[in-house]
Amino acid sequence: MLNLSNSTKIFVCTKPVDMRRSFNGLYALTQTVMQQDPFSGHLFLFKSRRGDFLKIFWWDRDGFAIFSKRLEVGSFQFPAVRFVDGSYEPVEIERAQFLLMLEGIDTDSIKRHKRYRREQMEKPLQPV
Repeated sequence: MLNLSNSTKIFVCTKPVDMRRSFNGLYALTQTVMQQDPFSGHLFLFKSRRGDFLKIFWWDRDGFAIFSKRLEVGSFQFPAVRFVDGSYEPVEIERAQFLLMLEGIDTDSIKRHKRYRREQMEKPLQPV
């Protein structure tokens, strides 16, 4: 069971990857394709070509962890592939969208009501 805080970001690699990749391969993809720091503590999602298999790569303070899920029927609803300057662009999704995706719920068909949402600050405030 993953316990996700509100500060944990979730990045999806929109490029399908070889699901035989393990720690070193996913580490390299996180740096090269997603342009992110693997040690950040954020979740990095990778999908198979058919979309029925997903791997989650995560740094857990003392080591990397990989979680995987393969569907027997159907496929996961991933964000659309996004290209920028001819290369794949990772997509950041919200925690709620991630949990709905794992449950097989199509987030495109869900209507979200407006709520106040404070933008995250780049630098923490310094005490005075």
